[in-house]
Amino acid sequence: MDALTDTGPKRAGSPGRCQGGPRMTVTETKTKTAVPSSTAASAAAPADSAAELLSALAAMPAGHPSRASLRDRAIEAWLPLARHLAHRYSGRGEPTDDLIQTATVGLIKAVDKFDPERGVDFAGYAIPTIIGEIKRHFRDRTWSVRVPRRLQELRLAITEANSTLTHSLGRSPTVPDIAAHLGITEEEVLEGLEGARAYNATSLSTPISADGNTELGDTLGGEDHEYEIAETRVALGPALAMLDEREQKILTLRFYGNLTQSQIADQIGISQMHVSRLLTKALTKLRGQLAADSL
Repeated sequence: MDALTDTGPKRAGSPGRCQGGPRMTVTETKTKTAVPSSTAASAAAPADSAAELLSALAAMPAGHPSRASLRDRAIEAWLPLARHLAHRYSGRGEPTDDLIQTATVGLIKAVDKFDPERGVDFAGYAIPTIIGEIKRHFRDRTWSVRVPRRLQELRLAITEANSTLTHSLGRSPTVPDIAAHLGITEEEVLEGLEGARAYNATSLSTPISADGNTELGDTLGGEDHEYEIAETRVALGPALAMLDEREQKILTLRFYGNLTQSQIADQIGISQMHVSRLLTKALTKLRGQLAADSL
């Protein structure tokens, strides 16, 4: 599955710099001719690479009949990245399947909002979006103290039973009502209710000043994009180690040095076409390694 691709310029003299400063990214955005809304053939047969799918999607009119299918293909092509990021947050008290689902939601948001015209590669845009969605997932499910998983599940069951019984009985259920409904003892219901007190979900809109003009969210710092870049480098480290010395050098010059393929060719002493092939080969290896890590 194509989760990474080279989007570098193919001719000398074209700009090789993305907005936001030099950094290692997983993909770049290829220049692609817009898909005419009047040409069904071009809309039905976009290039299969992940980056070209996004370029075709961005160029396609909102009401085009092929847009939904193309959007699904673009999301599927980038799922390995979402799964990889989700697995990095596993083992922190949340089921891995839930994290993957949350990461996928972040990926979908990134696909829907991505604008290749801004000159930022998709991975550089998607990674902070996906990680932000995962962090919100943890924030919304924060426990103030460590509670055994059994009690966490019991709390959820009691909450659901309370809602069901309130509707069926026409009143708030008692502890015996809940115990009978769940097939557990009253002591277990009380234990679950006690454990629920450790669950904390404070709204960021909570006023914290005497005049009520300052909210909790106002005191929290913004996300530092440099941390996301650092996380990306850490994630790519093992995969980069699988490349040979020349492939690593080409990637460094392309992504850190922001050189064009023609400039890299002049520096290394090979043709621009050879640089293009080596760059594509290196990125294919990275895609495979990231996909393997996400399994």
